[in-house]
Amino acid sequence: MLTMDITDTQSAILSLIVERVASEGVPPSQAEIARAFGFRGVRAAQYHLEALEAAGAIERVPGRARGIRVLRAPAPAQSDLPLATNDEVLSLPVLGQVAAGLPIGAGVDESAASEQVMLMDRALFSPAPDYLLRVKGDSMRDEGIFDGDLIGVHRTRDARSGQIVVARIDEEITVKLLRIGRDRIRLMPRNPDYAPIEVLPDQDFAIEGLYCGLVRPNR
Repeated sequence: MLTMDITDTQSAILSLIVERVASEGVPPSQAEIARAFGFRGVRAAQYHLEALEAAGAIERVPGRARGIRVLRAPAPAQSDLPLATNDEVLSLPVLGQVAAGLPIGAGVDESAASEQVMLMDRALFSPAPDYLLRVKGDSMRDEGIFDGDLIGVHRTRDARSGQIVVARIDEEITVKLLRIGRDRIRLMPRNPDYAPIEVLPDQDFAIEGLYCGLVRPNR
């Protein structure tokens, strides 16, 4: 939840940032934001990014053209949510934990789901997730994914190089940036304190799903 009010335009910009990070692995530039919203120049985009940062929704990294980290995604108040049958509301189970660090031994198994089910705004995610996982660790912090966050996962076995995925390695689950080379697959952290994970030929490896957005519970 955001600590300060933001405008509809700023909420839409935040949704665009979340969508671009999920689909392309990087946030949009200020020029791309300006074009997407029909602003005359980047100053308007900068103004809205400053407002989002003041609201605690994002953090901007000085000296980086695309240095935007998503800290909080906007969510409607429970009293304002439409009925659960509305297409704009997703009912998502929380299935457990996923490591943003070293893999942890916790497979994505629906039979092990907790009783917790959350109603989420469809606009927070792209594509629509099938379930939520709670992040453990900080290896994806430079993508704005922090310990304790709930990430949406779209169930699929297919992914492109450069996408953030939930992957299984020998029955252990981790969230990382996927890099597919000619002769190897690597799972890349987004924190320089962590080393890449190289998938060895004899390992049981599979993509469990695509990262498609997050929510940050109040702490």
